[in-house]
Amino acid sequence: MIDVLKYRYYTAIISLAICLSFVGYYVYLVNTRGYAFNYSVDFDGGTQIRLKFDKPVNTATIRAALENQGWHGATTREFSNSQEILVRVKDFSSDVKTLATRISAAIKEAIPDVSIEVLESESIRPSAVEALRFNSFLALAFGLLAMFLYTAFRFWSVAFAMGVFVSLFHDAIVVLAVFLFLDREVSINLISAVLTLLGYSISDTIVIFARIRENLAENAALKRHMSLAHVVTLSINQTLRRTILLSAATALTVMAMLLLGGESLRDLSLALLVGIIFGTYSSIYIASPVMMLFHKEEGQPS
Repeated sequence: MIDVLKYRYYTAIISLAICLSFVGYYVYLVNTRGYAFNYSVDFDGGTQIRLKFDKPVNTATIRAALENQGWHGATTREFSNSQEILVRVKDFSSDVKTLATRISAAIKEAIPDVSIEVLESESIRPSAVEALRFNSFLALAFGLLAMFLYTAFRFWSVAFAMGVFVSLFHDAIVVLAVFLFLDREVSINLISAVLTLLGYSISDTIVIFARIRENLAENAALKRHMSLAHVVTLSINQTLRRTILLSAATALTVMAMLLLGGESLRDLSLALLVGIIFGTYSSIYIASPVMMLFHKEEGQPS
C-alpha cells in the first residue's frame, strides 16, 4: 500500500506557494502595467478580428497603421503561426464585417506587399461587458456553492464538504494562475473550461470520499480501531488505479486537441489539461487532508 498521505505537508506547501504567487503576481501586474489579466473581447468590449497574412508581418507596423487611421489603443496578438494575428480595437460595430474590412484595408495601405484574409471577427458592446463579467463570476461562485451543498447532503458531513470546496477552489485558482503567468487571454471559453473542470474534479473526489465513508463504517462496525489517516490512505489506494487510468485517458484526448485543434481551441484545451492534472492531484492531496482536518474537529478519531 502506497502511503500517499506521507507527502501531504509538502503538497500543501506547494499549493500554498502557487496561490500566494498568483496573488503576488496579480498585485505586481496591476501596479506596474495597470491590469493583471489579459481579457478577451468577451470581457473587455470592442471588436476583435483574426487576420491571416501571406507572409510574416511586424505587429508594430499594424498598430501604427491603425493608430494613424484613428483606432487609438489598438492591440495585437501573434499566434504560434506567425502569419496569423489577432487585432483588437475599442470600437463597437453592429456591422462587424464592414469594420473588419475597413481595418484590413488600413493595414493593407500601410503594408501594400501582403495579402490579407479575415478569418473571423466579433464585436461586443462595452455596456454588455460588466454584465458578462458579473455573470461569469456568479456562475463560478454558484458552482462552488452548489457542489459544497451537494457534498454536505450527500455525506451529511461538513468535513467532506469542506474537502470538496477547498480542492475545487484550489483547482480554479491554479488554472487562473497558469493563464496569468503565461499572459493568456481570459475569455468565456476559459470560464466554461473551469466550470467543466469543477464537475470533473468533484466526480473523482466523490469516488474517493465514498470509499472513505464505507471504510469508516466498516472500521466502526468491526471495531478495528484504525486511525482516520490509515482509513483515508487505504481508500485512496483502493481507488488509485481508477483515478490514474481515467485521468490519463482524458488527458491524452485533451492533449491531442491542444496539439492538433488549432489556435481557436488552444486556450480551452490548455485550461482543460491543467485542470485535469491538478484536479487529480487535488482529489488526493487537497480534498482528503482538508477533510481529515475538519473530521478531527467533528470529534472523530485521527
